[in-house]
Amino acid sequence: MSELPRVDEFLRAIPTDAAPIGHITAVAGAGSRVMLERAAVAAAALSSDPVAAAAGQVGSQIKLRVGGQWLIANIRSLASGDDAIMAEIDFLGEGDGEPATGLLQRFRRGVTRYPMPGCVAYPVTTADLAQIYAADDRATIGIGTVHPTADVRAALYVDAMLGKHFALVGSTGTGKSTATALILHRICALAPQGHIVMIDPHGEYGAAFAGTGAVFDVSNLQMPYWLMNFEEHCEVFLTTSGSARQIDADILAKCLLAAKAKSRLGQEITRLTVDAPVPYLLSDLTNLIGLEMGKMDRAGDTGPYLRLRTKIDEIRADPRYGFMFSGMLVADTMAEFLRRVFRMPGEGKPISIVDVSGVPSDITAVVVAVLSRMTFDYAIWARGEAQRPILLVCEEAHRYIPAGRETDSAVGRILGRIAKEGRKYGVSLGLVTQRPSDLAEGVLSQCGTIIAMRLNNDRDQAFVRAAMPEGARGFLDTIPALRNREAIVCGEGVAVPIRVAFDALEEGKRPASDDPVFSALWRDVGGEDAIITRTIRRWRSQGK
Repeated sequence: MSELPRVDEFLRAIPTDAAPIGHITAVAGAGSRVMLERAAVAAAALSSDPVAAAAGQVGSQIKLRVGGQWLIANIRSLASGDDAIMAEIDFLGEGDGEPATGLLQRFRRGVTRYPMPGCVAYPVTTADLAQIYAADDRATIGIGTVHPTADVRAALYVDAMLGKHFALVGSTGTGKSTATALILHRICALAPQGHIVMIDPHGEYGAAFAGTGAVFDVSNLQMPYWLMNFEEHCEVFLTTSGSARQIDADILAKCLLAAKAKSRLGQEITRLTVDAPVPYLLSDLTNLIGLEMGKMDRAGDTGPYLRLRTKIDEIRADPRYGFMFSGMLVADTMAEFLRRVFRMPGEGKPISIVDVSGVPSDITAVVVAVLSRMTFDYAIWARGEAQRPILLVCEEAHRYIPAGRETDSAVGRILGRIAKEGRKYGVSLGLVTQRPSDLAEGVLSQCGTIIAMRLNNDRDQAFVRAAMPEGARGFLDTIPALRNREAIVCGEGVAVPIRVAFDALEEGKRPASDDPVFSALWRDVGGEDAIITRTIRRWRSQGK
């Protein structure tokens, strides 16, 4: 009984300009059906408030008064009725009604009290959106403005987004790389002592983070070959398949363990395994393979030994592999490597951009696998120490975790494991891809926050729709209609699903991913001979 006066007072306090636009006709657990009056929707469209003017459109919000609270719902779909418009809605959350004015306050996700049929629906206003998307006292980063407003800020909850992984998807040319750079710049500004590793397959991000991070490529990465585990050694050194591959692997395992045991550090480890990151000499490995081959009877097959030794010698002699298989990388530099790549300490530059564009294509996946596994293994073996969470961002993620073949490669297996188990150990995974349907099944669903830009492919749209929560369905239908630098964000990183227009990035902070302007560039002539000469020189020397 004590609540009735407050409810009545709230109902009387509803602003006079909040004219109703319809009423509830059916109620279900996840959503309901609303009958919108055509004349009321048309009248709302004339409002000077851009949010209220969008009332009744797919992806817009409405509010319902239930007791002393406002219930917020999103319009998922529209259909024509006899004299009205029938709308399917999804409930987003609820907020308190301020008794004196009726304005929305203290919005929160989830619904505690459902409306009854006949409940009146009102358009949401800009002031309501400001309350719905107002950041609470959790750590946030601002990324843009809420559509269709010009001043309601859109924010991501950093801890919730990173704690349960995130994915950023969008077709080529939608501003995906710039959005990724924007989010990472904002995270770096929030946490200048953080630890972020980004795999950059095209060399786009180095210049964008030159002032706020460390950039590594084949010229300075210096990733020792002995950091590879046995599985990764097999991917580099074995050239056969089927039963012959197993024979070669057995020989490699025996000789690799013996080579590690010969080193000073290996001799100090009582339970040395073939996976242990212990320095060893490649010359020791090839000599041991030769000794094993010499033990064979004349009738024995020396083919596997010759294949292994030849492949190792080829890689040692190829200068393209020098960043990893150089004879200068035999010292125990593991601690220094971890400090450099994981930014420990970061010294105000919390992000490492690992540019793998210059890595030979046949071992690119292995390099990414080693970096990913080192991130995960460090987190596992550092348990009990002061925790240092690490964010691993993988551009072109569909290359490394392909659908149906994620268990065929070391990189697919380790990234899949990080997606499933990483948050337990303080490893966050950020996946960026233009083809989400080519990602391994289940990996996208492990991402608690999904940032979806325009997707032109029906298969990609369906894949993202399946991974998003039901409450975002109304937003999902707008994905094909998104403009460049716009996205739908849903999941743990936001209070409710949101359509956001990303902020513009300063020129010096943008990735080098702009499309070529053919009409202008083809008018630029002169100097072609010198261009070709310089290009051939770099091409032949395999250097930039």
